[in-house]
Amino acid sequence: MPHEPWQIQLGELDEKMGVKILEQSVECVIATMPVEGNRQSFGLLHGGASLAVGEAVGSWAAVIHASTLGKTAVGVDVSATHHKSARTGVITITATPIHLGGTLTTHEVVITNDDGARLCSMRITNLLLEKR
Repeated sequence: MPHEPWQIQLGELDEKMGVKILEQSVECVIATMPVEGNRQSFGLLHGGASLAVGEAVGSWAAVIHASTLGKTAVGVDVSATHHKSARTGVITITATPIHLGGTLTTHEVVITNDDGARLCSMRITNLLLEKR
C-alpha cells in the first residue's frame, strides 16, 4: 500500500540559519540559506554551517523516500569536501539520490553559490527503519 510522502518541517537550527525549502520530492530536495548570519570569525561561510544544512537537506530527502515505504530514516554516515567559500549571498543546497533502497539510502548533496559555483560536495547515507 503506498504511503503519502512526508512534508519537510524545519527544525530550530534550520530556522535560525534562515533555511528556505524550494522543492521537495523523492527525486530532489532543494533549499537555500543566506551566508549572512552563518559566517565564521574570518567572514567566510562557516564550514560547520554548510555541513549542518547539507546534512539536513540530505536527511530530509531520505525521510521523504522512507515515508513512501511507511518507514523513517536516520543518518549513519556523512562526508564532505569544501571546494570554495562564500562571504555574501545565498547558497543553494541540492540533494539527489545515488541509491534509494528499502534499507539504506545514499544522497549526493551539492552546495552552490549565487553564480552556480560548487562550494561543497557531500555524501550522506541513511538507514531506513520501521516507524515506532
